[in-house]
Amino acid sequence: MIRASPHDARALVERVFRALARGGFHSGEELAQRLGVSRSAVWKAAKSLRELGSTVHAVRNRGYRLAGAGEPLDATLIREALPRSLRERLRHIEVAWTVTSTNTVLLERGPPPPGECDIALAEFQSAGRGRRGRAWFAPPGGAVCLSLSWTFAQMPRDVGSLSLAIGVCVLRALSRLGVPGLQLKWPNDVLIGDAKLGGILIELRAEAAGPACVVIGIGLNVALSAALVAQISATGVAAADLNTAGTARPTRNAIAAQVIEACMDGLTDFEREGLRAFMDEWRHADALRGRTVTVLNGDERTRGLARGVDTTGALLVEAPQGVRKFVAGEVSVRALA
Repeated sequence: MIRASPHDARALVERVFRALARGGFHSGEELAQRLGVSRSAVWKAAKSLRELGSTVHAVRNRGYRLAGAGEPLDATLIREALPRSLRERLRHIEVAWTVTSTNTVLLERGPPPPGECDIALAEFQSAGRGRRGRAWFAPPGGAVCLSLSWTFAQMPRDVGSLSLAIGVCVLRALSRLGVPGLQLKWPNDVLIGDAKLGGILIELRAEAAGPACVVIGIGLNVALSAALVAQISATGVAAADLNTAGTARPTRNAIAAQVIEACMDGLTDFEREGLRAFMDEWRHADALRGRTVTVLNGDERTRGLARGVDTTGALLVEAPQGVRKFVAGEVSVRALA
């Protein structure tokens, strides 16, 4: 008996995903004929997709269907959706089936010249990362996972506040697509109501003087299964996705293109003006302002009223001992008494 290699099995999972991703039911026989494999191999690939977090329905006499399906991520479609002026500054864009993390892909690559950028996207991340080393759960077809590598000619004075500026850029992009109820939670979460829609992870590599390269990872939930929502909730985070946001769901390629466009424009503004160019929009979208919060910073725990952010991006909290500033920390919210 000839057994498929692990590489062949992974490739088949991707091919089955792409066949199902455009929606509708596809019989096992049809898929087997189209892909040149056995029906048993198709069944195993569908099982693997479920294990990765995708919701694959199997219905007798109808076949397989990928719930919440949409077109696969496509580098050509994303590039073509960008304005010409930005396409000319996009040095490289790639879509992978699976990587450890899109940030890692770009961190291992040389930085782009100032004013240009590299983009990496993936259908699935085997070691997707959030802040403080947390895992980021994103099933194939159910999220947009992208990273952008950008080089500043000189280290921006406000570089520590870049996650706030990128949060505003993501809101700009999603607002253009008609997504309602968007908010930002300091320092790097995108919310719908009080539920987390996405997150931002920024990693900096720079010398003491001269150019500074940032790799900006952005993850957005598009269609999460009930099981995955429960899995995320078990970590203490309420999750939201665009599929249930109360609006016509844009394609993931359209989402990616809008986010890339907004970030490239925003990074140019940030290099010139710093956080000041984003402050009004941040304050309008601030999910914490006026609410009772607890800030965990190392072993220190501070409770008080959130009073927005200052011009450096630090969180202001009115505590019994006075107004405290936080440039890092974990924030939790409880209802006002």
